[in-house]
Amino acid sequence: MQDASMVGRICLVTGATSGIGRATAEGLAQRGATVWLAGRDATKGAAVRDAIRAASGNPLVEFLRADLSSQREIRTLAAELHQRTDRLHVLVNNAGGIFFRRTLTVDGIEATLALDHLAYVQLTLASLDLLTAGAPARVICVSSQAEASGRIDFADLQAERSYQAFRVYAQAKLANLLFCRALARRVADRGIVANAVTPGPVATNFGGGRGVLGRITPLLFRIIGRPVEYAAASVLRLACDPAYATVTGKAFYGERERTTSPQSYDVAIQEQLWQVSVALVGADDDARG
Repeated sequence: MQDASMVGRICLVTGATSGIGRATAEGLAQRGATVWLAGRDATKGAAVRDAIRAASGNPLVEFLRADLSSQREIRTLAAELHQRTDRLHVLVNNAGGIFFRRTLTVDGIEATLALDHLAYVQLTLASLDLLTAGAPARVICVSSQAEASGRIDFADLQAERSYQAFRVYAQAKLANLLFCRALARRVADRGIVANAVTPGPVATNFGGGRGVLGRITPLLFRIIGRPVEYAAASVLRLACDPAYATVTGKAFYGERERTTSPQSYDVAIQEQLWQVSVALVGADDDARG
């Protein structure tokens, strides 16, 4: 029998055509939610949508195409959401990647920062009115244990002076936690909670691409990583379980709250990054502290 615990709940999952995002979307659909999958490949997105509908028996699964490294496409995605619904109950910020060479987006922003952090900021702020209307609502940000080695370099946030892929990735994943905690403070009075998941290596195609590292990294993750369903279970718990309805500003993996790096709890850094990030995405700060 299908789990009906999320019937009537509207959920958006980014990076939903593979890995943790797809497994999360499948779990939400199996629980009866209306699920919107966001991804950049329309053909793949349609195929995943159809597969999830068939596997879950839930027809309320749709695909929305958007390249989340593009601020214009995030604005278009948010506009489409507002056309389709007047509320949102769960937002899972999951889309991300690692770039082994410094790359700029169409907006001229370093790609790891743009996709792995700023997209979370822009889409969340653009959806705040929908989340407020859907309260009690939940925002989940997929970070990484890599945040433990991260440092926010405000003097060189886009790695113009020196680019090392894993250092830049760790900075972005630390930024996810800083953003999540700053958001949690700002939206507590709106009936919205914000939490993070910090998985270790997961058996996905993460890091796949050109060059030696682009071939080796996903192979390594498939060898040492946990099954993608394990990480998705952490996301689903935060998205669905009544026990987490009022938990906010925390990080989890598995069933346990995780203590993250000291910097991730630093309110001054959270606030400085919030202001810088809002400026970079040109967003209206509708969640001022």
